[in-house]
Amino acid sequence: MPARITIEPGKRSGQPCVRGLRITVWDVLSWLAAGMTERQILDDYPELEADDFRAVYEFAARMGRRVAL
Repeated sequence: MPARITIEPGKRSGQPCVRGLRITVWDVLSWLAAGMTERQILDDYPELEADDFRAVYEFAARMGRRVAL
């Protein structure tokens, strides 16, 4: 798991979060899927950092490899 992605049982129901924030990997991916750019997300959520996106992408790619269709 990328070091910027954390999982804490009591936070966001144990979902993978960005750097211990209450922003989940799935939140970020949902915003991107809805058409927001990384810049727009950073503007709306200043606690995020540009490097967090790479960690989100890496985490999603690893999770995707685990899914058998």
